[in-house]
Amino acid sequence: MPAVGILNKAALSAGVPESTLGLVHLRASQINGCGPCADSGARMAKRKGETDERLFAVATWRETPYFTDAERAALALAESATRLADRADAVPDEVWDEAAKHFNERELAAIVLWIATTNFFNRLNVTTRQQAPQNWS
Repeated sequence: MPAVGILNKAALSAGVPESTLGLVHLRASQINGCGPCADSGARMAKRKGETDERLFAVATWRETPYFTDAERAALALAESATRLADRADAVPDEVWDEAAKHFNERELAAIVLWIATTNFFNRLNVTTRQQAPQNWS
């Protein structure tokens, strides 16, 4: 866990808005069916000021007006990097190029690291059948 904390600290220090990283985490967790991560991610985002409209719409971000172009680029990157086996070109140039329009190299590295760390935890939780707590305090 200390090593994961270092990864998170590095990602959080790169300048990407924490709200964007929260959306990325939530979307990857939804895709992977990770109940504990989706639940805790939504709750944490809500505590940090995220709106219900945006949280409810993350799964359908393309069809809703609630996200900035930069957030949309990060969400598209999260989807591609999470669904690596869905196509031969897992992260198409257009997805990467759109993200690169909104984020510099350090920020892109942080987003990719955040996606990878989220996928790591999703896989642990799903494999071991972890459940979201019923009573959050």
